[in-house]
Amino acid sequence: MPEQNPLPFPDPAPGTPAPSAAPVPAAQGTQDGAAAPVEHTVPERAGSQPPAPGRGQPPARRPWWARLLGRLADPWLDLKLEPAELPVPDADDRRLVCYVLEDYGLSNALILDKACRQAGLPSPLVPLPGDPLGRKRAYLALSRRNAAPLIPDQRPAARTHSDSLAKLLQAHRADPTLNVHLVPVSIFVGRAPDRASGWFSVLFSENWALVGRFRRALAILLNGRDTLVRFAEPISLRESVAEGLEPERTVRKLQRVLRAHFRRIRAAIIGPDLSTRRLLVDKVLAADTVREAIADQARRDSSKLAEAWKKAHAYAWEIAADYSHPTVRSASFVLTPVWNKIYRGVLVHHLDKLKEAAPGHEVVYVPCHRSHMDYLLLSYLLYERGIVPPHIAAGINLNLPVVGTILRKGGAFFMRRSFRGNPLYSAVFTEYVAQLVSGGYSLEYFIEGGRSRTGRLLQPKGGMIAMTLRAYLRQPTRPVLFQPVYIGYEKLMEGNSYLDELSGKPKEKESIWSLLWGIPKVLRSNYGQVVVNFGEPIRLDEVLAQRAPDWDGRPVSEDEKPAWLADTVDALAQQIQINVNGAADVNPINLLALALLSTPKHAMGERDLLAQIALSRTLLAEIPYSDRFTVTPHSPQEIIAHGEEIGVLERVPHPLGDVLRVDGENAVLLSYFRNNVVHLFTASSWIACCFQHNRRMSRRTLVRLGRTVYPFLQAELFLPWSEDEFAERVERIADVFVREGLLQQANDDDGGILQRNQGQSDEVFRLRAIGHTLQQAFERYYIAISVLVKNGPGTLGAAELESLCQLAAQRLSLLYAPAAPEFFDKSLFRSFIQKLREMKLVWPDQNSKLLFDERLDVWAKDAKMILGRELRHTIERVSPEAARSEPAEAPAD
Repeated sequence: MPEQNPLPFPDPAPGTPAPSAAPVPAAQGTQDGAAAPVEHTVPERAGSQPPAPGRGQPPARRPWWARLLGRLADPWLDLKLEPAELPVPDADDRRLVCYVLEDYGLSNALILDKACRQAGLPSPLVPLPGDPLGRKRAYLALSRRNAAPLIPDQRPAARTHSDSLAKLLQAHRADPTLNVHLVPVSIFVGRAPDRASGWFSVLFSENWALVGRFRRALAILLNGRDTLVRFAEPISLRESVAEGLEPERTVRKLQRVLRAHFRRIRAAIIGPDLSTRRLLVDKVLAADTVREAIADQARRDSSKLAEAWKKAHAYAWEIAADYSHPTVRSASFVLTPVWNKIYRGVLVHHLDKLKEAAPGHEVVYVPCHRSHMDYLLLSYLLYERGIVPPHIAAGINLNLPVVGTILRKGGAFFMRRSFRGNPLYSAVFTEYVAQLVSGGYSLEYFIEGGRSRTGRLLQPKGGMIAMTLRAYLRQPTRPVLFQPVYIGYEKLMEGNSYLDELSGKPKEKESIWSLLWGIPKVLRSNYGQVVVNFGEPIRLDEVLAQRAPDWDGRPVSEDEKPAWLADTVDALAQQIQINVNGAADVNPINLLALALLSTPKHAMGERDLLAQIALSRTLLAEIPYSDRFTVTPHSPQEIIAHGEEIGVLERVPHPLGDVLRVDGENAVLLSYFRNNVVHLFTASSWIACCFQHNRRMSRRTLVRLGRTVYPFLQAELFLPWSEDEFAERVERIADVFVREGLLQQANDDDGGILQRNQGQSDEVFRLRAIGHTLQQAFERYYIAISVLVKNGPGTLGAAELESLCQLAAQRLSLLYAPAAPEFFDKSLFRSFIQKLREMKLVWPDQNSKLLFDERLDVWAKDAKMILGRELRHTIERVSPEAARSEPAEAPAD
């Protein structure tokens, strides 16, 4: 069964009043979206409360040695306390708190005492009332650092449980009124030194080794000013005793759950206990599936088993990461000034929600893929905020000299673009991923397969998801959490190369020289601000409960192929993309692109541009897309100023008012940023499109047509709503348009007629600009329908239809109006055709040719209400027919 949270943290009793609190600033915290001091809600000290009956003696002072050593240690310690709201036990006397540490040590006691004083909590160096521990203190630990024995053969006596914990439990059995709360506290010295710290301090950072006193002292001297102290929720010992277990079993149970808690927190903060690369490779090669693949390879090659084993070993060595904590720490020192140089800031939202959900889970980060910076940026942010960087699946093209080694030591493992025709490589790679999953390593991979060149999310590829799912099913002990991540840029480092590729030039191969030559240019550039939003996580257990209700939680061997596996992978991939889109960020460049690209010459008067930006912000605020998307707080005037500052906008002075525009090359790049957020305006753009060529339309027709077209928009843009939910959004946004004056409610009997203004008013102009974002999608749909109808049923296969649609779109772009590069993207036509097949509007015959009936004509008739007559005529005229071979002439006699 999946591992559950073993700590029985109690909820406060209903109706119990919260203790009075006062905000006290703590050392260097970070809140989502901005750097600011964290304010801990700190309970008032016990002395300010009325004493509990029978335990009203004034609190004892800390011992003299603690006060002396505390003063000596203070200059070397700077603590960061987590969480922001520190736990307060629900007890009559808040002095009845006993802290639990992972291991004993004088340094840990002093750090804990400083943290408690800083937060206003009871001191651990003052005994509990009545001193049930009998040691004049209020903390205990699960292990201790034992000194080396004086006699080589002498071993310390085996300990079966904590004596202090046993005494505390026994005191509860002897005194029914006693109720001490255990508060587990994790201490990490040197978790995040700043860039002023020397590299030498990295060697003494926190890890899984239980170090001795001398090494711990050096760690505090070098890294003590970057110490993290994390408090957990309190545990009531009275409730533990009330379970009625035998004394020995109660102690063992508490110790077990506490150890599991400390392991989970340590793994979340500094990562799993890493084995060496060599040991992990040995595990991969020893797996049954890999040994079978080695034997099969030897038979295919007619070679010796040892030679096939060497080939498998080379594959594993090529793939495997070589994670190095000192390398990661050193890279953080280097990257910090780089981010500050090239970016105006990196904002993070909803990371706190990930921290709440992650403990006890195998976390798989699945970000959108926009830039090569994605790899470094996400790992850096996680590390700087106290979360272990994930192991990242990277393309083999990045395994460059020197760079590849650094990436590998930062947690990157490399994969080839295709496994086809190489079963041995496939077996080795699959087993390597399985070892990472079973070992508790967090993972990161990009399910789009490559960087998006258009700014849209690409259709997902299920390979890595399938490997993760099979690895979990093989050993379902640790629940898996998929964490979608949206990364939004204002300017791309790869912008020029994307522009070349979109214009038809082949993709340039990565090389170490191109990387080195590009560094000076990057460091001289201003790339604006970056936003990283963490979307709604997806728990694999919940997906399996929905998609595979017959699975009983037992391991599934590699040979088994459950019928539900493929559908589960596809559904999971789609949900990940939906949740990535749900965490989108709308930055100033997105809003400028949405407005300016809606005009033929990509230019607007300043007043019109301000009004269009304000309308977009109103739509996002009135009808929010989700609870995780974010919008820039800047005003329209600040947005325009920012666009000019980073070189996106050009201002042309004019006596009748300045004109703001973008040139042709920048316009293509701006389409990338428009496409980042086009899904947020789907419903509003749909309404606007319906009034491009219609002055009046009933609400009923507006909603009916919306339901018809929505499945295709949903498949293309990864939208989260059902048809009913989309229809509801259309109704609500129509009301906003009426309120803003873009539409009017006609005075008819049923009040269901909407109409736009006549002529070329400002309201008509703004409505047309909103509709432009979806106009080309409907043009693509009509192209596909037109090509199908023109060629007739049973003539074209799916691949032929894709190619003809692409040719028609390219020609339409040349004849009618320039279009964004994705307009003739074959993959978008492929997605539309696949959706037609899913909806049974087209279907293949025995020769894989597509058939259709009169329902397609009905669909095309509805499309005529959206597209203008001239455009429809042009599309029908440029729609090509498939080349038909002429019948061969009969041979002459």
